[in-house]
Amino acid sequence: MSRAETEELPDFPEGTGNPASRAFRAAGYLCLDDLADVPAAELKKLHGVGPKSLAVVQAALEQTGRSLG
Repeated sequence: MSRAETEELPDFPEGTGNPASRAFRAAGYLCLDDLADVPAAELKKLHGVGPKSLAVVQAALEQTGRSLG
């Protein structure tokens, strides 16, 4: 995927980090909405996804009444 293509994709919350964002996209999660109800344990298995990025994603989801699975 070229840089131009990734810039057109919906973004993840600020603070997620580039490695985590790339890992999410590589796994088929293209935006924050795609991560709702996905088990945190599943996301932790992705290379580049750590506790900080999961906390950022969880906080962003909670702002809209959702959460990780």
